[in-house]
Amino acid sequence: MDIKSSLIYFLTGGLVTLLIVGLEKSGLRTWSGLATLMPVFTLVAYLFIGNTRGGEALAAHAKFVLVGTAVAWAPYMLVVILLAPRLGAYKAIAAALSVFFIFALSFIAVVRRFGLFQ
Repeated sequence: MDIKSSLIYFLTGGLVTLLIVGLEKSGLRTWSGLATLMPVFTLVAYLFIGNTRGGEALAAHAKFVLVGTAVAWAPYMLVVILLAPRLGAYKAIAAALSVFFIFALSFIAVVRRFGLFQ
């Protein structure tokens, strides 16, 4: 990957994050919520993946992400929902990230072991 592409990817992700946080801080919760619910980083990444690797690679990656989301993201969100009221934001997010990484790494190990989503 060349430096120009890396810089474009980095700036695109940073600008999207800046926009979402700025909307939230401005009291525009509906817009920040919509932007957060929208798969913004996936959208941006897929534009670049599709452009550089083509449709077949993009489709395989999308299948991987779809299944991985169910396996790792859903438990992450459940832990945040259950622990945030009791432990506060930072501790709940830390616990949820631990759960996310356990599930995500397990999922990746299974994917590699069985050669899925190639």
